[in-house]
Amino acid sequence: MGPEETWTFLSNHGHVLLAVATDPDRRVRDIAAEVGITTRATVTILNDLEDAGYLRRTRIGRRTHYTVDPRRHFRHQLTADHEIGELLAIFTSAAP
Repeated sequence: MGPEETWTFLSNHGHVLLAVATDPDRRVRDIAAEVGITTRATVTILNDLEDAGYLRRTRIGRRTHYTVDPRRHFRHQLTADHEIGELLAIFTSAAP
């Protein structure tokens, strides 16, 4: 991996959030494979996002459905005046 491939602009939390926003019924193992992290790391991130109010999980039979709250604000002080729906609108068809 060259120096240009050692970092990205979005964190794994951002990538997981985008994966859930594009397919709210996606399985954890599919999210993990898309993001390139373990299923355990994915579950930890999903828990973090749920605990912070960025998403809600609803069980439907044996599956989980995710609902993202696009009105939640970014956590970092430099971007805290923006809602995550703005990010979702850039990378998905989801509107804020």
